[in-house]
Amino acid sequence: MWQANCRRMHNLADWISGTVMGGCVGRSRTDGQGSARSSTRSKKRGGRNEPLKKERPKWKSEYPMTEGQLRSKRDEFWDTAPAFDGRKEIWDALRAAALAAECNDLELAQAIVDGACITLPHGSLTESYDELGNRYQLPAYTLAPPVNLISETSSENKVSESTQKPSQPTPCRQEFQLRVRLSTGKDVRLTASMADSISELKKQLEEQEDIDVIRQRWFFSGKLLTDKTRLQDTKIQKDFVVQVIVNINPSVITN
Repeated sequence: MWQANCRRMHNLADWISGTVMGGCVGRSRTDGQGSARSSTRSKKRGGRNEPLKKERPKWKSEYPMTEGQLRSKRDEFWDTAPAFDGRKEIWDALRAAALAAECNDLELAQAIVDGACITLPHGSLTESYDELGNRYQLPAYTLAPPVNLISETSSENKVSESTQKPSQPTPCRQEFQLRVRLSTGKDVRLTASMADSISELKKQLEEQEDIDVIRQRWFFSGKLLTDKTRLQDTKIQKDFVVQVIVNINPSVITN
C-alpha cells in the first residue's frame, strides 16, 4: 500500500507543482531556498511557523481496519474537505505533503508546504494556516495508519489458507433396514442409521404406515425405548427386531 502511496504522492506533487503553485515545489526542492522564503513570509504575516517534524501521530481505530478501508476513508476525507472550508489548492497541497511525509520524504513534504505558503504553528500537518489566515485541520488517519491496521496480504493469506484447508468430512451415514414388528402382527422395515433417535423412527413409521406417533410404544429386549434414545445407545443391530405396540387409545400412553 505504501509503495502505491509513494507513486500517488509523486504524481500529485508534480501536478501541484505545475498547476497549483506555479512550480514552487520544484524550485524549493532544488535550490533549498523555499523554506527560508516561506519563513520570511510567515514572519511578515505575524504567524509562528515551525519546520515540519518527522513524528507521526499515533492512533488506534475503533475497529481493526484493512489498508483498503484506510485508503477509502482517506479518499472520502480529501474529496469532501474542500467543500466545507478553505481553498482547494491548499487542500491539494496538504494532501501531497501528507503522502510525502508518510513515505519518509520529509524534504519534499516541507517543500510542498513552503511552496503553498502554508504555516505550521506546531510543526505538524494536523493544524495549519494559509496566507489568508484560513485554518486547516487534518485528522490523524490522513497522516499515519492506525496501530491496529490489518495487512491485506496477511488477511488474503488467511483467507486462502482457510479455502485451501480441506473441510472435515461429514460422518458417513451408514443406513440399514431396521425390522419393526407391530402389535398387529405386521412386520415393517424402516431405513435407519445408528445415529437416529426413536423419535425420528416413530415419525418415519407414521409416514409409512399412517400410525400416529402418540399411539406408538417401542420396546427392545423388554425395555421401553424413550423418544431421545438413539439406536447407537442400544445394542440393536440390523438383524434384530424391535417391538412396537400400537395403542388404540392414545390418551393412556405415557412415554
